[in-house]
Amino acid sequence: MITSPAFANKRYAVLGLARSGAAAAEALLASGARVTVWDRQPNAREAFVGRCDVIDPLTLNLTGFDGLIVSPGVPLNTHPIAEHAEKYGVPVIGDIELFALACPNLPPHKVVGVTGTNGKSTTVALIHHILDLAGMPSLLGGNIGEPIMGQTPLEPNDNGEGVYVLELSSYQIDLTFDLDCDVAALTNITPDHLDRYDSFDAYAASKARLFTLQSASSLAVFGSLLDPAGSIFRAEKSLRAEGRAIAADLDALAAMQSEWPGLQGPHNLENVAVAVAIAEELGVRPAQWRYALPRFRNLPHRMERVCEEDGVLFVNDSKATNTASAAPALAAFPPASDLRAGSPRIHWIVGGLAKEDGIGECANHLANIAAVYTVGEAGPRFAELLEGHVPVVERCELVSEAVRRAREASRPGDIVLFSPACASFDQFRDYEKRGEHFRQLVGVIADCAVDCAPAASLSDEAA
Repeated sequence: MITSPAFANKRYAVLGLARSGAAAAEALLASGARVTVWDRQPNAREAFVGRCDVIDPLTLNLTGFDGLIVSPGVPLNTHPIAEHAEKYGVPVIGDIELFALACPNLPPHKVVGVTGTNGKSTTVALIHHILDLAGMPSLLGGNIGEPIMGQTPLEPNDNGEGVYVLELSSYQIDLTFDLDCDVAALTNITPDHLDRYDSFDAYAASKARLFTLQSASSLAVFGSLLDPAGSIFRAEKSLRAEGRAIAADLDALAAMQSEWPGLQGPHNLENVAVAVAIAEELGVRPAQWRYALPRFRNLPHRMERVCEEDGVLFVNDSKATNTASAAPALAAFPPASDLRAGSPRIHWIVGGLAKEDGIGECANHLANIAAVYTVGEAGPRFAELLEGHVPVVERCELVSEAVRRAREASRPGDIVLFSPACASFDQFRDYEKRGEHFRQLVGVIADCAVDCAPAASLSDEAA
């Protein structure tokens, strides 16, 4: 785990003992801090009984505490802990801030931070993959994989310093104040998770804070230049030296995309362009990233090619929890003139718990759709919106029924695309469980080997 003398003899409270909270508490204890922990689940508290104080910080006088660590999942706009801590002047922070405070005592290293509404998980996994194949020591953390404080610190090698590659949700950035990334990146910003913010502008401002924490000489990379991301890019460009705030060069890479079977679609071109810009800043040569890109395997539930049966490709894109993230998946499979004279190929399974009314950017790609199968709470509304605009709309309610009908209707060259454009919480615990359900259904209908092994385990469904 990551420890630091910066925490020795200081006093912290940790609220929430899921993976990141438990790892933070363990790291603080190992660093010699005085720790108070709490979780509403008794089984989560058991591991700390007798090792530190186990008390709800809401019941404590917090005078003398140096910080209160909360999970990114705690909604600070409504939870009473924020007001309680403020009353005593105690900063409310997250495990990423603990990592930032520990950085001065770690072996020489660099830090990469990537945020954005969509694409950040794929981008950080891709950066980690490129660095790994280039022989550079790197570690993946943040909103993906194992909690950062629970991981073994990196050591430099002959190929350079270790690189901590962090996926950062807006929630994590809100709880971070001292993270100076050597390279920070923003993939894009679209409306999402607005229950946690007063407005879309406030959500965008949360993302922009990642760049305000950087030193002026550090690099800022931007994928999409559509506002509000574009306005953040222009602001950073005006504040930095020439070449230290850049737009990822999608055009330079577009001709190569056919070489990367696991990275199709306009959204993945954006992800690759951001990852390549970061890798080159860290010293990776073009020959190295060109070797790595075709060997990248999709993350689970993100344009994951589950299998192919009788010429039909089954794709699990359960992570598409809004229309902005489903739209690039639809764009990734245009009509193929060499197959059936330009016929649409996508059998789109869509629906769940809607985050917005309408189909958003998906409207730009309806020509790619052969049939739609609507499911979940939002299914009837999607059916209303799409009937008359695509050749076939089937109302299914359950994912199992949608998969069965899509399989029966599809022909060689077609794609059964599970890209729900909705949250999962009407029928599933999270998008991961939803994606696993789709995988299992596909496994029942075909004896297919999963062609895309996961590059990393995932954590919370966060912005």
